[in-house]
Amino acid sequence: MACPWRISWPETILPTTTTHNKRNLWLDMTKGACCAAIVWHHLAFYGPMSDVAAQVTPGIIEWLAEYARIAVQIFLVMGGFLSAASLAPQGVARFGSPLAKIGQRALRLLAPYSVALLLAVLIAALVRPWFAHESVPAEPTWQQLIANALMLQDISGEDALSAGVWYVAIDFQLFAAVTLLFAFSRRWPRQWLGLQLGQWVVLAMTALSLLVLNRHSELDMWFVYFIGAYGMGMLAFWGSQSAKPWSWTAALLALGLLSLEVDFRLRIAVALCGAVALLWLMRVPSDSRLVDWLGRQAPVRWLQSLGQMGYSVFLVHFSIVVLCNAVVSHVWPSQPWLNWLGMGLAFALSLLAGRALYLGVEARTPSLRSVARWELGLVGAGLLVSLVGARLSM
Repeated sequence: MACPWRISWPETILPTTTTHNKRNLWLDMTKGACCAAIVWHHLAFYGPMSDVAAQVTPGIIEWLAEYARIAVQIFLVMGGFLSAASLAPQGVARFGSPLAKIGQRALRLLAPYSVALLLAVLIAALVRPWFAHESVPAEPTWQQLIANALMLQDISGEDALSAGVWYVAIDFQLFAAVTLLFAFSRRWPRQWLGLQLGQWVVLAMTALSLLVLNRHSELDMWFVYFIGAYGMGMLAFWGSQSAKPWSWTAALLALGLLSLEVDFRLRIAVALCGAVALLWLMRVPSDSRLVDWLGRQAPVRWLQSLGQMGYSVFLVHFSIVVLCNAVVSHVWPSQPWLNWLGMGLAFALSLLAGRALYLGVEARTPSLRSVARWELGLVGAGLLVSLVGARLSM
């Protein structure tokens, strides 16, 4: 079930990289740029600041609201790229227990996710009495809180507590699916035309998604809808490591162009371009002059830093956007340029809040106990908010 906040980022979410690691310059820089695009998309999509600012810059606001969201497709591609790198760099699983791998992933995702949702519940409760706007979630029910805590909100038909949580759920589904796939295919370590069984299955699932499943929006709560872009990222990784990158490029182009001929979708066109570009960029030697020069540029270093903490920024930014919208619309309800200033302030505060979440939670190794504590805190705070709201409305 699609929710009103279903337009956002992502990843890849994990693993993170060292801020100035040249080997990952392209990944971190791209993640940073896409993260910024998603934050600005939500600033433009959710008013009232953007509604007022649009009086003087309607074209910019309209473009951000309509097209900046496409950056999520690049995150899907990078998610597949990094999953292939960590799970099966040669097409064969290199991990032990798949359940342990999936559990570890869940803990890494849920730790900052739970904290960000807790903040979202509290900020919504703070502004709800005096900021009547559709972007502010209603008082949560216990079913909604539990569904969001377990990343099951769309599957269970519950509304999301914040923008972008759909992506976290889909990322986890995708990672779990390919982990189980490679664990299963490890039992038949055979090659056909130079590809392992797991690689053939990824290729088939990517084609099925691009040609059929991704054309049915009612499937957008399941990984099969998104594995077309994710699979192209996995193919891009194997191509970047191959002695025959042109063969992998040809396969990507054939899959992508055929799917666009069947049904043109801008999101798939962007994912295809991103996958091909990533394949070749990652073949650039880490000690090349280009990489060395880029790594020394201040804007690139800033994007790398943003890319490293991008998951935390992605999780927490919507709460900051709601809070800034509430304050600015109250103080400056009709001044366009001051509302643009408010949007810029919301962007800066989102980065600061994301950095705090990254350093305080995401960068630390989570334990089952700590994640359970944050999950229970989320549900408990949400129930308390609902109880207080019900008492005040009596």
